[in-house]
Amino acid sequence: MKRFCDRAEAGRALADMLGHYANRPEVLVLALPRGGVPVAFEIAKSLRVPLDVFVVRKLGVPGHEELAMGAIASGDVRVTNPAVLEALSISDETLDAVAARERWELERRERAYRQDRAAPTVRDRIVIVVDDGVATGSTMLAAIAALSQLGAQRTVVATPTIARDALELLRRRVDEVVAVLAPETFRGVGEWYLDFSQTSDEEVRDLLQQAAYFNA
Repeated sequence: MKRFCDRAEAGRALADMLGHYANRPEVLVLALPRGGVPVAFEIAKSLRVPLDVFVVRKLGVPGHEELAMGAIASGDVRVTNPAVLEALSISDETLDAVAARERWELERRERAYRQDRAAPTVRDRIVIVVDDGVATGSTMLAAIAALSQLGAQRTVVATPTIARDALELLRRRVDEVVAVLAPETFRGVGEWYLDFSQTSDEEVRDLLQQAAYFNA
């Protein structure tokens, strides 16, 4: 199975699959930073629709941070996992403390990426949420839940590569999932790129500024 040269090539491949959303004023592309931004930039440029970031921070169980008890996202949204909270008897105070810590990092990232620009309105829009790959789907599920709370009319997940289990999971939660590769064996997102170097904050800012220019 082929691999992408880099995130830009992956974004162009996805854009070809999303052509039916081109030039539609109700469409908004939201990237999960940082790696989703170069992918989403190519999509937004090709479709000629606005691009922005959607920051999601997992709320990990103290001492077992890989286990998510919830998440917070752009737009002052918080979603929780009641099953985990109940099973581990996690108090509201503990949840609030973790959320406050992650809120600080979320706001730092939003300031770094968006600077003084206001966040876009999601309500009643078709939102294409983009990441550079989906392994378990946990971050994307948090984004989907947050977008639902914010009133998105239709949510589309777009990703260059996705694990089969995650694909089936997300198909049950969103209106559409668009993926170039859904390999049977999935060891990690990076294996599907020749160049999977880390995306910097500076690159994110630059791409968002470019996108604002061509959508002006």
